[in-house]
Amino acid sequence: MRDVYLVGAGQTPFGSFPERSYRDLFAEAYQNARESVDSPPDPEEIDEAVVGSLGVGGRQLGLSGPAVTEHVGLHNVTCSRIENACAAGGFAVRQAIQAVKSGMADVVLAGGYEVMTDMSSDATKYWLGVSGETEWERLTGTTFAGVYAQMASAYLDQYEATTEDLSRVAVKNHGNGAKNPKAHLGFSCSLEDAVNAPDVAAPLNLYHCCPTSDGAAAALFVSEDVVDQYSDERIRVAGSGGASDHVGLAERDSYTSLSATKAAAESAYEGAAVGPDDLDFAEVHDCFAIAELVAYEDLGFCEEGQAHTLLREGRTDPDGDLPVNTSGGLKSKGHPIGATGTGQVVEVFDQLTGNAGERQLDDPTLGLTHNVGGSGGATAIHIFEQEVAR
Repeated sequence: MRDVYLVGAGQTPFGSFPERSYRDLFAEAYQNARESVDSPPDPEEIDEAVVGSLGVGGRQLGLSGPAVTEHVGLHNVTCSRIENACAAGGFAVRQAIQAVKSGMADVVLAGGYEVMTDMSSDATKYWLGVSGETEWERLTGTTFAGVYAQMASAYLDQYEATTEDLSRVAVKNHGNGAKNPKAHLGFSCSLEDAVNAPDVAAPLNLYHCCPTSDGAAAALFVSEDVVDQYSDERIRVAGSGGASDHVGLAERDSYTSLSATKAAAESAYEGAAVGPDDLDFAEVHDCFAIAELVAYEDLGFCEEGQAHTLLREGRTDPDGDLPVNTSGGLKSKGHPIGATGTGQVVEVFDQLTGNAGERQLDDPTLGLTHNVGGSGGATAIHIFEQEVAR
């Protein structure tokens, strides 16, 4: 199978834009992605488009994919919409990679979009809830904050981490997001702020939870056969993995680990012929602070029960040996469900091309994205490598 290259990626700001449509947001992300390509493909050169969206509020549930691609002038393109809860964008990227790798397409657009702030909070909770276990979680009144609170309680009981460690995740990611002009909550916070915030679902407080966001993101993938036509950069998709698990938390073997992440990571690492120690940075799915700690362990960044040590030692800070969520993560950058996974790819593209502004790391060459659906029912992981320009 052929090598796949990422030649461009762009996004809108993430935030609260109830006056904007999902078509409008996608058009901005698509244009930003095109502008990031050295020689962007003409619309007729794009063989396929794969777009992710939960369809919050019921918008165009059946045909929102063609609705956005037609809006940006991609007429008669093969278009598929992916719905995999919060991992919709990550799986849209995976489908795009597979289409190019298989030889069925040379140029594929992967994107994602969501408008979530133009409804009441009750309506939004309903639409978010459909990504969880319906009968035994949502219909019994459990929110996603409640599900992740159960995970956090189990983790804090089992290991030496404390609620202050959850707050340390927030402080780190807000510090990164404060340097990201496209972050929804682009402000820094102190540890005292994060520790003393009001409870949402104990032990999780307000600063341990990501915001509800609007936004869109897009990325362009091409085959090794045509990459020279579009870019002087060589950002290769080194590995890609996907996996699923029980949707409901009570059905799983563990409350403190996501088996879908472990399986997807194993596949991605094997495909890339690398291990976690080879990574220069990572964007992980921190919808709640506990999710980032669990991700450290499931992705192999540290031993089981040692995520808090990694965090306390500053190893995941921007100047640490494995910076995590330089974009601000979901916690600060935001979480427009369908756009989140593709938005992670935007940060990787910016870092590997030296265009991350104040967030820029020192010559990174290998980055990972980790996108989770629901409370762990699905995970998509991608590894990108900056090759030496030809």
